[in-house]
Amino acid sequence: MGEEEGRKEWARHWQYAELPGLDLLRARYVRHTFPRHAHDGYVIAAVTGGIEQIGLPGGTLRAGPGSVVLINPEVPHSARAGVPEGWAYATLYPSRALITEVAAEIGTLRGTPGFTTDMVTDPQTSQVITEVHRAAEAGNALAAGTLLRGAVARMLSRHAGPLPVRTVRRAGAADAERARAVLAGRMSDPPSLEQLAAELGTSPFALLRAFRERYGMPPHTWLTDARVRQARRLLDAGTPPAEAAVAVGFTDQPHLNRHFTRIVGVPPGAYRRGRAG
Repeated sequence: MGEEEGRKEWARHWQYAELPGLDLLRARYVRHTFPRHAHDGYVIAAVTGGIEQIGLPGGTLRAGPGSVVLINPEVPHSARAGVPEGWAYATLYPSRALITEVAAEIGTLRGTPGFTTDMVTDPQTSQVITEVHRAAEAGNALAAGTLLRGAVARMLSRHAGPLPVRTVRRAGAADAERARAVLAGRMSDPPSLEQLAAELGTSPFALLRAFRERYGMPPHTWLTDARVRQARRLLDAGTPPAEAAVAVGFTDQPHLNRHFTRIVGVPPGAYRRGRAG
């Protein structure tokens, strides 16, 4: 592969039918940046080239080859290239059900587990994660399932504990949760910040501050992420992208395409094709 070819961006985001409860993403990004967003499930990512720079609530990480990035559900994060040549990685997105099932099998954790660190240097597990992808892409279900459970079990046994439960510490946090519920229920026609604050009996600035503190992003960023997540569910159910765009409150399909690609890493059409993988 020539130098110019090596600098091109590519991505495959898909599901392998023999690995239920798992999304797979293997990609190389150079200019692409992921805005702040969160996932319903977990992220276990092995960087295979370059440097990925990840913005997390606790600070910024720089992950290179041999490292494994671990992110729990609903943790807001962003990502971009940490060096001019970008980064390449193989990512596993296991569902909560899959993680809980593996945790129960290894018998070391009770309840819903959560990772206790954001990144570990573990070339062995990083290699296994890439092998999960290779096995799935080759249609080798036995190898893919074996390698997947081995990688997840290793991460859980070494770097996990009970998933932290967020508690409402202040009145502002309760307002933030109520605001989130309003936005989720009126996704296609949301109120303005001023209208939302008035409905909740607080001020726009206080609500904005409380929402950022509770969810790690302002309301408009959270709403865009929530719309993309809902669009993913609709696409999973077979809804055409144009219909999904309108249903979640985007003005049209190009509007969905732009935000979906930024957050998921591939366009809606490629994502939808990958669901039959």
